Amino acid sequence: MLELDRDLDWVVHGDNADVLPKLPDASFPLIYIDPPFNSGREQRRTSISVARDDAGDRIGFGGRRYATELGNSTAFADKFDDYLSFIAERVEQAHRLLTPQGTIYFHIDYREAHYCKILFDEIFGRECFLNEIIWAYDYGGRSKRRWPAKHDTILVYVRDPASYFFDQDAIERIPYMAPGLVGKEKAARGKLPTDVWWHTIVPTNSSERTGYATQKPEGILRRILCASSRPGDRVLDFFAGSGTTGAVAQQLGRRFVLVDDNPEAINVMRQRLAASSVAWVDAMGASLPEPEGDASADPTLFGTSQATA
Repeated sequence: MLELDRDLDWVVHGDNADVLPKLPDASFPLIYIDPPFNSGREQRRTSISVARDDAGDRIGFGGRRYATELGNSTAFADKFDDYLSFIAERVEQAHRLLTPQGTIYFHIDYREAHYCKILFDEIFGRECFLNEIIWAYDYGGRSKRRWPAKHDTILVYVRDPASYFFDQDAIERIPYMAPGLVGKEKAARGKLPTDVWWHTIVPTNSSERTGYATQKPEGILRRILCASSRPGDRVLDFFAGSGTTGAVAQQLGRRFVLVDDNPEAINVMRQRLAASSVAWVDAMGASLPEPEGDASADPTLFGTSQATA
């Protein structure tokens, strides 16, 4: 059993299939996971940095030229022979780890969403299905042979449909699309989001951008944590990636446990997360060695990035 002090945040470097069984029952009121989507290809993102250079390879605003330097590249294989079996054993553990009032948000895309919903119905029970959230965005390729796919699906299930936590008042309101139709007072207050979330990806010039492949925007996690957890609650993300769940949890006064077996993910999280309250351990609970040099000094992980797959 992993003994994780509740007064600390934890990042565990290890296979979640090994780590999850070591965590105690009913430990987390909120779980968010963004597993690989089984896209069938390698997910890769290469970070770049640019500097003013009259002989540079890029032309920017006002005709100014810039030189490009390639930085770190993060990647993982996103292909599974039996995807549902891969997901099922982890979702079964998530069901065990949720508190009686707990909620899980499962982030997936169109390739596997319908299969995964049936899987969740089997493990949690159809009566525990709460929402299907559609995150709509506008980026990427434009197919000429079909409607371009521009959304992800987030399945929301609760441990007990008669007793789960959801704080509507904590959710940040959004502008009305037609404010002139609702009156000045309502327009000024804004409206609550529905189950369709329009939210941009992480912009290339954003301060939150890490250069990690498949990074999700903090705004999506902020909405989830505000609605389905309280300050001081402990949040679990066992496909932690770039650590967005942890970054938002720190901003909102939540504790977190993050798990990932990718060394590149651990490196990104070391740079991204405020380290004073974070314990870094392996799957056995042993402390991870300190990184060599000053990890926070690497300028290629935060800044302009480009997706290569």
